Amino acid sequence: MLGAMLNDDRSDLPPASRSDGTYPRPQLVRPRWTDLSGPWSFTFDDDDRGVRERWHERPAFAQTITVPFPPESPASGIHDTGIHQALWYHRVLSPADLATAGHEAGHRLMLRFGAVDYRAIVWVNGHRVGSHEGGHTPFSFDITDAIDADGDNDVVVRVEDDASDVAQPRGKQDWREHPHVIWYHRTSGIWQPTWLESVPKVAVQWIHWRSDLATARVYARVGLTSAPAGDASLAVELRHDGAVLAHTTVLAGSAEVEVMLSLERQSNGQAYEELLWSPEHPTLIDARIDVTDGEGRVDTVTSYLGLRSTAVDRRLFLLNDRPRYVRSVLSQGYWPESHLAAPSVDALRDEVQLIKDLGFNATRVHQKFEDPRFLYWADRLGLMVWAEAPATFTFTPVAAERTVREWLEVVHRDVSHPSIVTWVPLNESWGVQHIAHDERMLHYARALVHLTKALDPTRPVVSNDGWEQADTDILAIHDYEGDGDIMRARYRDRAAIDDMVTGVGPAGRRLVLSGDVSDQPVMLTEFGGISFDVDRTSEAWGYTSAASTADFESRLTSLMDAVHDSTALAGYCYTQLTDTLQETNGLVRADREPKLPVERLRAIMVGARTKG
Repeated sequence: MLGAMLNDDRSDLPPASRSDGTYPRPQLVRPRWTDLSGPWSFTFDDDDRGVRERWHERPAFAQTITVPFPPESPASGIHDTGIHQALWYHRVLSPADLATAGHEAGHRLMLRFGAVDYRAIVWVNGHRVGSHEGGHTPFSFDITDAIDADGDNDVVVRVEDDASDVAQPRGKQDWREHPHVIWYHRTSGIWQPTWLESVPKVAVQWIHWRSDLATARVYARVGLTSAPAGDASLAVELRHDGAVLAHTTVLAGSAEVEVMLSLERQSNGQAYEELLWSPEHPTLIDARIDVTDGEGRVDTVTSYLGLRSTAVDRRLFLLNDRPRYVRSVLSQGYWPESHLAAPSVDALRDEVQLIKDLGFNATRVHQKFEDPRFLYWADRLGLMVWAEAPATFTFTPVAAERTVREWLEVVHRDVSHPSIVTWVPLNESWGVQHIAHDERMLHYARALVHLTKALDPTRPVVSNDGWEQADTDILAIHDYEGDGDIMRARYRDRAAIDDMVTGVGPAGRRLVLSGDVSDQPVMLTEFGGISFDVDRTSEAWGYTSAASTADFESRLTSLMDAVHDSTALAGYCYTQLTDTLQETNGLVRADREPKLPVERLRAIMVGARTKG
């Protein structure tokens, strides 16, 4: 009977794993929603008059901005890179918008934001419906009681983004008016999708997936908007290629429900790897979740997961309990026309495919929580991801609180993506510049490691990528030496690396401050940085410079040959994928045009000996 119930009404619920990548929450999909991308009216508020003059009650903003592109970017239509502390947005929600979202009597209308940098207040028809702080994480508000279901509705958003606030997690966004050295233009305001969604009173709010390969079990933890009343149940079905792998139903007596499913197919030890996720075989399992009360179905969503494990052991990085050599590239997720916002959904897919085409099996997304739709394509196309937090530029209680809050939110958001294989809460001591002799900063770094492990014990954590690491699972070293022979000597074997561990690292800093790394894998997680200024950019910047295509190829080959010759490295992350404004050290230009033929770049990055 359960199977029959789960098989009906499936026509409007296509598998989440085969979507076109448009829906903003790829692991919690509803078939009906209203995309609010496009023109909004807009204005700057340099005198900070808007709240005092109650602009939210009478929105009449003179400019037009294209959401979700930041006003600093050309794609927004504003293209103003100056410093503006307050921004205002306005859009009318029509009855047609509500209908497209599937809104009906008894449902709740949710207004959702993928990310708004940095602090947002939202009003609907003059009524304040909520606020959010944190520039890289999602939030939503129930606006049901503020709308006129039969008329037009004014949505007003005020955003505050103070460039001088260095306690704000900002990553590579410059605090100066003009980009300098390794920092670039700011991404303020709405910069990820905004959408409407109508949901039942009791609705699925989030899903966390976890798989245990040894026991052939999948665990789903499902968060509901409220505890169901009466005789309620939650059913979960898993499918692959149309075949049911498992299904079960449990009582739903609270707002959080945990479900365990056994995958009988995985009991065949000779065939169980057929369903595992890996870069070569990015197999995804589709899921359907039904919440049902005594009167019938209340809510239905689709999702997906990947069966895979990650670990470190005996100086190796393990994927699905097998050694995996990590060939990674540093990705900043920045486009000239749209800054940190992707110029299109297709651009996110193309970025993942480009990384794979260049021979990499992984990417480290640098100083940015990436759009979940990028993670969807990494899941689907098979690209491992190191997820790194955007840093503050100072250490204060406020900076620590803000960082931890956003870190908690992003781990909650992304924990179910099989592509994410490593968490990186800190990078190069940014925000903890004096960690080597300030015990507060050291305690903070260690706390981030252990907090992350408490939330997600299934992935390695790199405590402070680059140097001055504390309780790290992977010894991650940054080294921008340009001479291949010197690099070969430094990383030829574990003994050479251990000499650096007991002394100082390439940047003149200690590599490890606490924790035993004698059995941990070593990876060269930033190196290269060869500037080849194809476009003759003013103020071109890199760690070393190439004068011609041949010189660039020679320098890159020398460094990569040294890395490939190492018997000690468990992986690497080359800096970087694309040119970014004045940083001209990409393998491809800012427009994603390769600086060498793709086949040649792939051969250089993979090397003669493929390690996995």
